Amino acid sequence: MAQITVDPGGSSGWHSHPGGAIIIVQQGALTVYHSVGHQCRTTTYSAGQAFIERPGEVDDVLNTGTVPYVLYVTFPRVPPGGSPRIDQPDPGTCPGI
Repeated sequence: MAQITVDPGGSSGWHSHPGGAIIIVQQGALTVYHSVGHQCRTTTYSAGQAFIERPGEVDDVLNTGTVPYVLYVTFPRVPPGGSPRIDQPDPGTCPGI
């Protein structure tokens, strides 16, 4: 499990998780940009909400609020010796972020 804090206007950068991620929003607000095929899907979450990122799903998480967001994240099924996060190139499906 990890605690992740990002300031207003900050971003996680495009990434995926080999075993997925289970996220609880402790503070703040954020928007998750999902690259799905040739489409961009967005979902906004705020304090008290939870969500998952599926294994291999490519996302960018932006702080769309006015205070730092604080997340508690569990990374299941990380391969032995592997990283829970894999940086990904911008897929080009979500222009303007």
